[in-house]
Amino acid sequence: MKASNFNPTNFKPESFKPKHFLWTYKDGIGTISLNNPAQKNPLTFESYAELRDVFSHLRYVTEVKVIVFGSNEGNFCSGGNVHDIIGPLTKMNMSELLAFTRMTGDLVKTMRACPQPIIAAVDGVSVGAGAIISMASDFRLATPETKTAFLFNRVGLAGCDMGACAILPRIIGQGRASELLFLGRSMSAEEGERWGYFYKIVDAQDLQAQAHTLAARIASGPTFANSITKNQLNMEWSMSIDMAIEAEAQAQAICMQTEDFKRAYHAFVAKEKPVFEGN
Repeated sequence: MKASNFNPTNFKPESFKPKHFLWTYKDGIGTISLNNPAQKNPLTFESYAELRDVFSHLRYVTEVKVIVFGSNEGNFCSGGNVHDIIGPLTKMNMSELLAFTRMTGDLVKTMRACPQPIIAAVDGVSVGAGAIISMASDFRLATPETKTAFLFNRVGLAGCDMGACAILPRIIGQGRASELLFLGRSMSAEEGERWGYFYKIVDAQDLQAQAHTLAARIASGPTFANSITKNQLNMEWSMSIDMAIEAEAQAQAICMQTEDFKRAYHAFVAKEKPVFEGN
């Protein structure tokens, strides 16, 4: 798969203009949404690659503290574009197919590896790779209209796509993940909230505002420490309890050297609310 046209040397959050999705930035919060609402915001080869490259570069952009991956005109993402992706895939050889599936998996890897917490604000359709993007995020908000489906089984593919068999059971449990991945059925917003997939359900007109309120709360916190929390949540999946406890001891000792830790202490002594600066 070809690299995107994304040039990290020119990345400035305030002026960044991606070619294959929408981006805004304000007060430490970067907002992404796909931009083909007429087709319920599908992914293309190009948008996959550009999203992967942007998330990969975000680890070096300290002024961006939180990412909101939002919906657009009532839908989150309808998965891979039928004509731009699914059709061409049926004509590829094995090496070409593997290059594609590795690229899509790399999007999840970069989302999990970037230090910024990611909030998925999910409205309407969130299926296939769209469901994977919400799954790979750190927080998920839904509207009552949200329908989430890992529908790979329904198009003749395995449910083990882009990390679904590793990540989804850790969120909702093995049994529920098995049901969704074997049957490809839609999970309602209410089910998703009850199962712990969604942080909460909000009215559609309030979705973006609620997501940004949550993002602002996170952005006002100790940014470096938050990035350590995300890293440990990600890395400790494959650790024993003893390894995890030792890793957290080292991580916490690093955080105790930050100025934000000192700021919190001095604010507590002064009976004031700490103002964190992310270092």
